[in-house]
Amino acid sequence: MRVFMLGWEFPPSISGGLGTACYGLTKALSQRDVGVIFVLPHAIDPNHSSHVRLLSPSNLYRDDAAGGNGNGNGGGHQLADELATRVAGLYKDRPEFANVTFRSVPSRIVSPYPSGIGEEFDAPASAEELARTRQLGGIVPDVPTGHYHGDLLADAARYAGLCVDLARGEQFDVIHAHDWLTYPAGIAVAAVTGKPLVVHVHATEFDRSGENVFQPVYDIERRGMHGATRVICVSYLTRSIIEHRYGVDPEKIDVVYNGVENDGTNGQPHTGIARGDKIVLFLGRITMQKGPEYFIGAAKKVLEKYQNVKFVMAGSGDKIGDIIQMAAAAGIGQKVLFTGFLRGKDVQRVFEMADVYVMPSVSEPFGIAPLEAIRHDVPVIISRTSGVAEVLTHALKVDFWDTHDIANKIIAVLRHPPLSNTLREHADFESRRLTWDDAARKCEEVYEHTRQVMSV
Repeated sequence: MRVFMLGWEFPPSISGGLGTACYGLTKALSQRDVGVIFVLPHAIDPNHSSHVRLLSPSNLYRDDAAGGNGNGNGGGHQLADELATRVAGLYKDRPEFANVTFRSVPSRIVSPYPSGIGEEFDAPASAEELARTRQLGGIVPDVPTGHYHGDLLADAARYAGLCVDLARGEQFDVIHAHDWLTYPAGIAVAAVTGKPLVVHVHATEFDRSGENVFQPVYDIERRGMHGATRVICVSYLTRSIIEHRYGVDPEKIDVVYNGVENDGTNGQPHTGIARGDKIVLFLGRITMQKGPEYFIGAAKKVLEKYQNVKFVMAGSGDKIGDIIQMAAAAGIGQKVLFTGFLRGKDVQRVFEMADVYVMPSVSEPFGIAPLEAIRHDVPVIISRTSGVAEVLTHALKVDFWDTHDIANKIIAVLRHPPLSNTLREHADFESRRLTWDDAARKCEEVYEHTRQVMSV
């Protein structure tokens, strides 16, 4: 079995992100002898991963004076024109894809997830410090506003053209497209190769934007789901949205829970920010979907009863400025620390510091970060409106809007070690059942089913 896999991210960019899911799934698939060709929209070192074959614009283009392409044939601009023509033909009924231009050496395409506010983890900035800097006219790291900065619709169309060209000459059995930015590419590759398409829904426009959906993105999602042979989603919560909001036949939807790397990592002794401080952690994109304002609301209530607590917000997003100001206005600026975007060992370090992890998401299709917290021996408090709440029994569950309940549960974990110990021990046992190998096995079953459907 060989899979032509389309994804916007591959290296884990933030704990629990789409890149983490793609990396974990492809690694497990490779261990099951499933060959994966993974196509990224931006140039990347092909040696970055040993378990998949990575393709990117660098496989077609070379940044040289001759304007040549990666095959050494020259004529990079001609190839760009061909891609533009091909995409225009495939999407002639979609006006937003009609006038797409290509560069002979495409620049890195902007991710829908802002890439950080630039603060160093070793020197986290408090909300009060950041707010004061802004008020004094100093430099505050700029984060684009809104969910869709840049021209992501054109980026998705460019990626579609890239994937069609890269698919030429490749041998594969099924196409697997992760999230909306890759759906146009999946449909295009399926149209020119005749191979079955599986779309993998990690989040929907309703998760990202609530009821204020961006219609062009919704339309792409709907077209991708209806155009696919099978639809994979990460929870029954997401399955319900796909069925009722997108009108997809439930018989073609498969639920495949995400996993976590069970590599024996355990929590280390807490380093702490100050002796005696307890650390409450929020880690994720600071966007409407993740409920950061409810974290701040709960923090204020906790600090009214419990002073030796620091609240660490790790991540970035379009609401970062509002949340900084909210914490400062609430008078808890010195108690809320912003680390900015974290990756790699810094993610591990922040988990090792934490006494409790809180995920107050408004809508969370799954939620890998709580599993990673558990893997680092940290008890978790999670929103009931999350997919991971379907599979974790030994986690404290809250309504995202109920800041009183969130605060009470935070205090309970911090003040009562037996509760904390019980949550850690039993949740760790539960999380070990959620493996990427199990997710890969179920995806492989979906692939086989699509081949059978196509052969009928």
